[in-house]
Amino acid sequence: MKKDLSAIEAKYEAQKIAFGPMYFQSVIALRDLGILQFISNHRKGVSIETIIEQVEVSEYGVNLLLEAAEILGVVEIENDVVKISKTGFFLLKDEMTRVNMNFMNDVCYLGAKNMTESIVKGKPEGLKVLGDWPTIYEGLSILPEPAKTSWFEFDHYYSDNAFPDALKIVFRKKPKLLFDVGGNTGKWSFACCDHDPDVKIKVLDLPVQLNVAKGNATAKGLLDRIEFHAIDLLDASQKIPQGADVIWMSQFLDCFSKEEIIQILKNACQAASENTTLFILEPFFDNQNYPAAHYSLVATSLYFTIMANGNSKMYRLEVMKDLVVQAGFEVVETYPLIGDSYHTILECRKKQA
Repeated sequence: MKKDLSAIEAKYEAQKIAFGPMYFQSVIALRDLGILQFISNHRKGVSIETIIEQVEVSEYGVNLLLEAAEILGVVEIENDVVKISKTGFFLLKDEMTRVNMNFMNDVCYLGAKNMTESIVKGKPEGLKVLGDWPTIYEGLSILPEPAKTSWFEFDHYYSDNAFPDALKIVFRKKPKLLFDVGGNTGKWSFACCDHDPDVKIKVLDLPVQLNVAKGNATAKGLLDRIEFHAIDLLDASQKIPQGADVIWMSQFLDCFSKEEIIQILKNACQAASENTTLFILEPFFDNQNYPAAHYSLVATSLYFTIMANGNSKMYRLEVMKDLVVQAGFEVVETYPLIGDSYHTILECRKKQA
């Protein structure tokens, strides 16, 4: 967007913000009622009258949503003939957009009203619309639907694409024992087992999350290679055990404040030997190739504020590097934007005296 706006242009941009939530829900309705897909099926255009006849939505409803969609540039209307636009196509077919919209609608939307209160109190005051937990992490495995499905699809979308290249980096030195810190459902651990038949894994996470990961590992027949270690890393008295060749943290540290990150990394530092490698995988919002990724990651910080824990965010690359150093590690290699993903890997070693 150009920065030198006229007063008229600036006022219009302000209205986009003022009415943003209404327009967002109008697109959700347009999609969920099948109207947008019906329009997409008619690439050369379809009359409004035909849409009303075929989609089983009232004339009032169809016209209302199409008027909003035209304003947003989701559809183009000329002489009562409607065509889907490029923006509308991405709303329907682009996986990143689908995942982000469902996450916003199913996980964040109702809680977003509590943004101010969350910032003032430093707690996720919007989370109460989903359940009674101090942070969302205690409730992930028991989130109500559709929030549960949308949360995990969002989380996995922003990590899974990084895995193939990450595995090559992590396994260059053939680690025998890998700690998956904040292992969530176990997807990274399972990918490691598929990649190297000899590696052993220890998943470290909250007990409620380990129940899910252990169930998934049981179904895959991997209990002979994967162990589970219950730990609350916000409790400084609970120590990460020693002995790992690799300590892996994937999209984990962004779930904490800077002070908490230093505490967690210091815990990892006491567990690390001179031969242990710490790998941190994160999507840093200032290290992206495309504006859509930057925009989405900054919005994700707002989710952390209102729904997750009230004090964490997506970080800048240099901020994370500084926290790593403060905790007693040094960054020995940076792998920016690996593979077809939004992620950077920091390879870290314990600083030697």
